[in-house]
Amino acid sequence: MLKRLLGAVLLSLVLASASHAETLPLPPNLVGAATPAGETYFLEAEARAAYFPLADNFVTQKNQAFCGVASSVMVLNALQLPAPAVPEYDPYTTFTQDNVFSAATEAVIPADTIREMGMTLDQLGAFIATQPVAVEVHHAADSSLDVFRAAARDYLSKPGHFVVVNYLRKAIGQEKGGHISPLAAYDGTSDRFLILDVARYKYPPVWVTAADLFAAMNTIDSDNENRSRGYVLIAAKP
Repeated sequence: MLKRLLGAVLLSLVLASASHAETLPLPPNLVGAATPAGETYFLEAEARAAYFPLADNFVTQKNQAFCGVASSVMVLNALQLPAPAVPEYDPYTTFTQDNVFSAATEAVIPADTIREMGMTLDQLGAFIATQPVAVEVHHAADSSLDVFRAAARDYLSKPGHFVVVNYLRKAIGQEKGGHISPLAAYDGTSDRFLILDVARYKYPPVWVTAADLFAAMNTIDSDNENRSRGYVLIAAKP
């Protein structure tokens, strides 16, 4: 009982620390993380090792095209990688949505292009892979619901392992186009994943069923040679 109470307090504190806004209403198939049902899913989640490292480093995307950039920054900081200097934070270092760009990322996709169009699944994977991490890019059309569920659950169960998803918002009842955000937990009883939505001004963190999320990833991205969206697995290198 004490462990359950402590978990609820910690979850409430972390959710309260996120920036609040008058977000859009959620469709009935999604469950807000801060609702009683959402808190129950979290407390009973069988895989949530990624949650607190990501929540500690949560950022809201700084513009409407930076969902991939914000997700990358959260994961890189959660992995505690050597980070660039930030003049206003001197002598402390951290990845930000300004200094995460480099000559290596420019070779993947120019920052100006991201500001205009965002990034695709493959560009996201290559962008993160410019850092010393192990990256696997998986297109949903080349995978399956069972394969995705097993891989994501496994990663979310282990420290230093993260999952970022690229999905079509309207396929899960949200507005409206393609989006990128990290997953933070998996609850086996409800078969739901927790998305820490980096568009915090638009939607709160939500629990979505594995089937609905996979269907939203298994959609065509015309900006990526009509390939499907999907997920990226990221881990610290040994």
